Amino acid sequence: MKNNLVFFQDLGVLDYRSAWDYQEKLFNEILEIKSRNRQAEMSGASEGPEITPNHLLFVEHPPVFTLGKAGKMNHLLASTDLLNQRKISFFQTNRGGDITFHGPAQCVGYPIIDLDNFFTDIGRYMRSLEDVMIMTIAHYGLKGERSQGETGVWLDASHPAKARKICALGVRCSRWVTMHGWALNVNTDLSYFDLIVPCGIVGKQVTSIEKELGHPVDMEQVKALIQENFAKVFGVEWGVQ
Repeated sequence: MKNNLVFFQDLGVLDYRSAWDYQEKLFNEILEIKSRNRQAEMSGASEGPEITPNHLLFVEHPPVFTLGKAGKMNHLLASTDLLNQRKISFFQTNRGGDITFHGPAQCVGYPIIDLDNFFTDIGRYMRSLEDVMIMTIAHYGLKGERSQGETGVWLDASHPAKARKICALGVRCSRWVTMHGWALNVNTDLSYFDLIVPCGIVGKQVTSIEKELGHPVDMEQVKALIQENFAKVFGVEWGVQ
C-alpha cells in the first residue's frame, strides 16, 4: 500500500554529525519495516504489509565541507590548520557526488522517503528534486537550468563562461529508500567555496539567490516555497512530528 504522507520537520541550526545520525535513524527504521514486510510476505502471513513512513527535514548547518563517495580528497583545497582556524568541519559521507559546502543561510533539505510509495526510478527522483528547486528560484525571477551530465540546478548552464551553480544535490538510495538531498544557496557566504573544487567541477562558478538579486531574501519564505513545490512535484500530503 502506497503512502504519500510525508512528515516534515525544520531542525533549525544543527551540526552535520547530529543531522546525519538522525537521518540514519529514520532511514534504518524504514528499511526495518521493509524487511519485516518482505519476511511476512515470504512466510505467507495473512495480515497486510506495514506502511512505510516518509520524512522531509530542513536544516542549516554550521560551516562544513562534505565529501561524497565519488569525491576526491584533492578537491579540498584548505589545510587542516585553515579548517580549524575558520572553524569548518569536514566529513566523508555515504552520499553520491563529490565535495560541497554547507553553512549558514543555506537551505539544506533531506528527504528520507520510500520511493516504493511514489516511483522506483532514481533518475526521475533526482530530476524531480531539481524541478522543486527550479520552481522555487523562479519565484525570484531566476531561470534555473540543468547542466548536461551534472546534477544540481544552474543558471546560464548552456554558457560555460557564465554557468554558475545555485543548488547542489547528492543522495544515497538503498532498497528505494533515500537520504541526504539538496543544498540551496540562499544568502550563503560564497567565500567558503573558494576552499574547495565545488562538486569536483573545475572552472564553473557558484552563486546564491542573494548574489543574483543583489539583496538578501527571507529564508522562511524560501523554505515555504520549497515545501509547497515539493508537495506539487511529488504529490504529497504533509504530516508533522
